[in-house]
Amino acid sequence: MKESLHMSPEEYADHFLEKDGQLARVKERIAGKGMPEISIAPGYGRLLTMLVASTKASQVLEIGALGGYSGICLARGLTSEGRLTSLELKQEYADVAMEHLTEAGFGDQVEYRIGLAADSLEMLKQEGHKFDFFFIDADKENYPVYLEYAIELANPGAIIAGDNTFLRGRTLNPDKNGPSVQAIRRFNEQMATDERLIGTILPAYDGLAVAMVKPRA
Repeated sequence: MKESLHMSPEEYADHFLEKDGQLARVKERIAGKGMPEISIAPGYGRLLTMLVASTKASQVLEIGALGGYSGICLARGLTSEGRLTSLELKQEYADVAMEHLTEAGFGDQVEYRIGLAADSLEMLKQEGHKFDFFFIDADKENYPVYLEYAIELANPGAIIAGDNTFLRGRTLNPDKNGPSVQAIRRFNEQMATDERLIGTILPAYDGLAVAMVKPRA
């Protein structure tokens, strides 16, 4: 495979993945509707499916629905009794995501909550909800806030994953110190070092932080 010498590590890994027609259509529709083309990378999408399935997560919380690409990846790992709760700021984005989840066969397993994610998280907390898996992929300045809520809402052993932890290289650039960059740096540090978590950062694509919430003493 001589051509692999000219590939990036991500391109090399991706070329093993079979083309996923369903997810490709979702990406095409997102672009066609003028929505941000910022869905999770295919390799990490498959990782989400694997993590949800392998941990037997039955209650999954997604912070940031966009057009439903990551929602499908998460739902694919659920059993038929599993549930996905997805938080989205914009009703029109949630409508697109719901359309795609329904087409994928998961419409009856997903609930969308519209509005500021922090407000929805507080409501979930007040309602006594607990979750087995969290995927954070929303406004970057509030990642540390979302992480604290995830830890509070977590069942013991729950998994937390956060996308775009490199911010296309800005996180690694000491000359970049905007609010989003500083927030992601705090998030990354906490995911890797917080005593309540066992975590790491995967350095491919745009970075993915993954942690497990330790059982409470």
